[in-house]
Amino acid sequence: MYISRNIRTFRVSNAVIWASAIFIGLLASIPKILRIHITTWELLADISVATSFSILIWYFNIYMLPTFRAGAAPARFASKRLAGSLASGTLIMAILVVAYQLILPQYHFQSMMLMYEFRGLVINLTIYLFLHLIYQHHITQLISVELEKTKADNLSAQFELLKQQVNPHFLFNSLNTLKSMVEMQDQHSARFIVMLSDFYRSSLETRKQHLISLQEELSTLHAYIFLLKARFEDGISLTVAISDAHHASFIPPFTLQLLVENCIKHNIVSLGQPLHIHIFSDGAFIVVENNLQLKRTPEASTGLGLTNIAQRYQSLQQQQMEIIKDSHSFKVKLPVLHEDTRDRR
Repeated sequence: MYISRNIRTFRVSNAVIWASAIFIGLLASIPKILRIHITTWELLADISVATSFSILIWYFNIYMLPTFRAGAAPARFASKRLAGSLASGTLIMAILVVAYQLILPQYHFQSMMLMYEFRGLVINLTIYLFLHLIYQHHITQLISVELEKTKADNLSAQFELLKQQVNPHFLFNSLNTLKSMVEMQDQHSARFIVMLSDFYRSSLETRKQHLISLQEELSTLHAYIFLLKARFEDGISLTVAISDAHHASFIPPFTLQLLVENCIKHNIVSLGQPLHIHIFSDGAFIVVENNLQLKRTPEASTGLGLTNIAQRYQSLQQQQMEIIKDSHSFKVKLPVLHEDTRDRR
């Protein structure tokens, strides 16, 4: 079977059709091959009848296959289609026998019409059932591709919505922080404005991308952390220790920002109880770890942030993101994504 690069196109190669037709022709003529009193030309004529019929019935049954449409119910074994195929096969065999009788009048084809019709019925039924089997396999593949595409599109939409929810909330807090800094005539106000501008420019540039380099993500993260430090001061600290080998890897945009935001959302951040966040390499993973000091009154949360990131990695690499939690720390391990992962998207 040959399926083109456009997976919607179902084809059976001509080589398969012709080779199987010749094989069927030989197989159907075995009774005559075993006969002692038969000429070579008569045997070849008998084989050619079965072979010609097999070729014609192959193409007829392929032509009669239903067209797959996305969203439509998959084609099933249709009794009407089978009955139509058998009836057409009976007519095709009758025409072939009459044609051979006219071309080779010295052989008595018409006197064995019933035998040829029975042979054609068996050949037709065999080809129809085999074709139906491989066609159903093809349809199953198409449905799987459609489901994966729908799942990926849905995941991208959820991830985009999550990014849109984070930035407005963060902007509101940042503007409040800036207002306080200006009122206190903080000398870092100008730098805060520059970093806020850099952060949002970077966010806009990467918003529509599926993957960005880890180096770009870390650059955006540093601007994000600067803004958080202006808000929480020494109540939060971030250390980054990524190996040089991982700097050329890729990551879904906003992943580290979302994980840091998740740390802040669920943990106490204060001068008395600083929140320490560590981002580092660990083998084939990028790890985001924080000390666990949960808020007594947790903020309202849908829990979609971590779930969405996990599904995103599963979709990209077929590898699970790992979450490890104990009484002292919370750790998220992100699989390292390489250039081939970016190409698949």
